[in-house]
Amino acid sequence: MIQTEKARWWDKIPRHDILALILLVLTSLGAYAILVIPIALGSDSIPLQAGQVAPQDYQAPRNAEYISEVRTEQARRVAENNVADVYTSPDRAIARRQVELLRAALQFIQSVRDDPSAIPAEKRASLTTLADINLSDQAINNTLSMTETRWTAVQNESMQLLERIFRNPIRERNVESTRQNISGLVSFSLNEEQTALVVELVSPFVVANSFLSEEQTLAARELARQNIQPITQTYVTGEIVVQRGAVLTEANIEALRTLELIQPRNPAIDYLSSGALVSVFMVFTGMYFHRRRPHFYNEGRSLVLIAFLFLLFLLMARLLIPYRTLVPYFFPLAGFGMLVSTLFGPGGALILTIGLSVLAGYNLPNSFDLTIYFMFSSLVSVLSLGKAQRFGSFIWSGLVASLTGTAILVAYRLPETEIDILGFFQFIGAAMLMGLLSASLALILQYLLAEFLGLTTPLRLVEISRPDTPLLQFLLRNAPGTYQHSLQVANLAEQAAEKLGMDALLIRVGVLYHDVGKAMNPAFFIENQMPDNLNPHDDLDPQIAAQTIIRHVTDGVVLARKHRLPRRMQDFMLEHHGTLITRYQYTQAVKAAGDDPSLVDDSKFRYPGPRPRSRETALLMLSDGVEARSRSNRPKTEEELRKIVQQTIDFCQKEGQLAETRFTLKDLTIITDSFVSTLAGLYHPRIAYPIQAEANSQQDVSTQKRESE
Repeated sequence: MIQTEKARWWDKIPRHDILALILLVLTSLGAYAILVIPIALGSDSIPLQAGQVAPQDYQAPRNAEYISEVRTEQARRVAENNVADVYTSPDRAIARRQVELLRAALQFIQSVRDDPSAIPAEKRASLTTLADINLSDQAINNTLSMTETRWTAVQNESMQLLERIFRNPIRERNVESTRQNISGLVSFSLNEEQTALVVELVSPFVVANSFLSEEQTLAARELARQNIQPITQTYVTGEIVVQRGAVLTEANIEALRTLELIQPRNPAIDYLSSGALVSVFMVFTGMYFHRRRPHFYNEGRSLVLIAFLFLLFLLMARLLIPYRTLVPYFFPLAGFGMLVSTLFGPGGALILTIGLSVLAGYNLPNSFDLTIYFMFSSLVSVLSLGKAQRFGSFIWSGLVASLTGTAILVAYRLPETEIDILGFFQFIGAAMLMGLLSASLALILQYLLAEFLGLTTPLRLVEISRPDTPLLQFLLRNAPGTYQHSLQVANLAEQAAEKLGMDALLIRVGVLYHDVGKAMNPAFFIENQMPDNLNPHDDLDPQIAAQTIIRHVTDGVVLARKHRLPRRMQDFMLEHHGTLITRYQYTQAVKAAGDDPSLVDDSKFRYPGPRPRSRETALLMLSDGVEARSRSNRPKTEEELRKIVQQTIDFCQKEGQLAETRFTLKDLTIITDSFVSTLAGLYHPRIAYPIQAEANSQQDVSTQKRESE
């Protein structure tokens, strides 16, 4: 009984989830092997580092005296941090400007008060137009109703108060508190109504007049640093340098290194630490792909290719980078992110790039700045690559990777005192070479992989979307009606895709090829039939006619393979009808069976599918259905268009064709509005041109009638 329950539980896990988990575990084991093989071969272990606990007592083996750079730097940092920020003196120009602005505002208010031709409502409206002051309704009423004597007192107090306020320094963090304290500075000779009005008039003009001086602050801190003399550390023979159980500091590490007391660590620690890091990578990557489920998640071959590329770049990095000075900085690690982004999208590329950067720089000299260098140059290059639809995109991405790497070098390598100017420019040259190599490697590999493995890349999509492509020419010559139908559906799908933030280029190209199989037998499809010709379906058995129609799906796949189209194009061909039924032929078969559906095998009239497994192919199904219904019904109003679109979407949902996609109700609403907007431009009412002369022949009249129809 227990075994049966376990088997049922196991059967509930999708096969692609099991494959992805197995592949993730194997990739993690491969990454772990790449990290620990140098340790197993006897390479030096990592010494103790700050933050660890001392495993034993360390005694000075001899008398020693040295200048402690660590302690000196710590003392200098303390002195530097104790220096308060330096601010500039109150800026009199700011005070004069604000006082003049207040004076102008008061003069405007005075002019409004003195205007004899304006009624009170007009005066209130004029006071609301003040640019620098936003007076409340109460303040406006008080201003207009106040006697001239009291108003004069308000003006004088406002000007004097603002001048007094600006005599003191006002810093940006103190502006609000200064405004809140204005009421306490108003003269006691004014009543509450006047005081409130003064506060509202003065507050907007209180701004900062003293600002942080970065230059003076840095100079003061630099002076504080220079006043700290180098600290000399001494030890005598037998003195305890570090006690067992103490948490090691940078000063302890410096002392242990100076006295040559640091012992190599047990390799088992390296095995354990490498395993922990790989485990974190495995969990992090697994959670991302399981939750986000990118479009290639269900494609085993794509996952295998990504795993292979990841291990290949990691292996090359661990072979070439260690114990070299310049090689780490021109190693084209960013090429991995560009390549994966081009082949499978930026989402997975960003996540995998983070893991690859951490693993590539782990346990190496300067591991921290190497990891930052790899990570940011790769991440920024992926983001700058964009849609990668042009050759120039790769050049730009490589340049951005070089500039990012250079910035990281300036941040981490330039401050090191042991690097001379010539050596630093060598690092800059390595960073520039890194970007060039990364872009070149990504461009070459994406072309080779797309060509030989049938992968989808933006450059490949742009190439096959050209009208002179052999397969599109074949479709245009053999089935021009289908070609025009594909163009209409492509316009529908592309505009909806852009509004949903989907890959519009992929969808457009997929739509162009989705019905290419009809070119093998174009006369069987109504868009390719002449108006007055006989319909071949009328003389065929409904089942044979249905099979002929359904065959255009598999015929399209055959043509796609023959012309080496990306495998993603086959998804559009196979899934755009899902598992729907050829409704017309099925209805004819039911009629022939005496209107008894039980006598008709609906599987003979059903497309092989599968149902749409991505948002892209689902959008094609909806676009295809909407275009076909609109072309058949010829709607005349927007309401009729919207009804057709909604009926198509409801039908696909009812038939379960959208079950494996991630369309939300909001997405479907956006799709509906986009379809209606696009179709409204196609089926808008035409202008009825009047007959210009009664002498027109009957033939002209009949011609105009046919055109209007």
